[in-house]
Amino acid sequence: MTSRLLQNFKDGRALVITARGGRETTLETTLAKLGVSCEYPEIVGGRAQIDIGSLQAERDILFVDGDLEGAVAIDVNPVSRLPPVPVIGLVGVEAPSRLKALVNFGATSFLRKPVHGGAVYTSLFMGINQFLLRNNMYARLQDLEGRRRGRRAVIRAVIFLMKQDGLDEEGAYSQLRRESMRARQNLELYCEGFLSRRVDSPDIPGRANSITLRGGTKQAM
Repeated sequence: MTSRLLQNFKDGRALVITARGGRETTLETTLAKLGVSCEYPEIVGGRAQIDIGSLQAERDILFVDGDLEGAVAIDVNPVSRLPPVPVIGLVGVEAPSRLKALVNFGATSFLRKPVHGGAVYTSLFMGINQFLLRNNMYARLQDLEGRRRGRRAVIRAVIFLMKQDGLDEEGAYSQLRRESMRARQNLELYCEGFLSRRVDSPDIPGRANSITLRGGTKQAM
């Protein structure tokens, strides 16, 4: 499945955090032609003043000057390694440590300083679309992980019914499926609820892989 790439950046907002006192005129002019407005957050005590809660991934782009160490304080997702909005690094000195800092901050594209107008669209295209693609991949992985945990709940619920009602595997599965349809829930979610109602020890990460049935009988997984 191929995700659709974003090509039109109209109504976007660029927050430019730069080490230089002046404005990034070429960048600002080129972005304006693409329908992207530019803002320059104030830097106080070496830290850019950004309202993190107001950032919107579908609108905002951060342009971060790699020569300005520690200017932006935004947490990246510990798993996807992405910040809440796309980040494009402004690169002057190509020192490995500065490039590494931008990568660790979640930059998905780079622009050399001084900025040349002809490079802005390509950098914007790559930065935003790489951010969207990586976010999409992370969401899919999270969904797969949720489904994997859900399948464990299905297996445990089947074993529970086999033990409690003397059903065979197919009969227990069919009963759970019918009940989940009646409850208008997907099978995995229904089985998680089923177990939480009937099993003393729900499947919590870090606990032993066993369940305690009513009456004290344990069923190993």
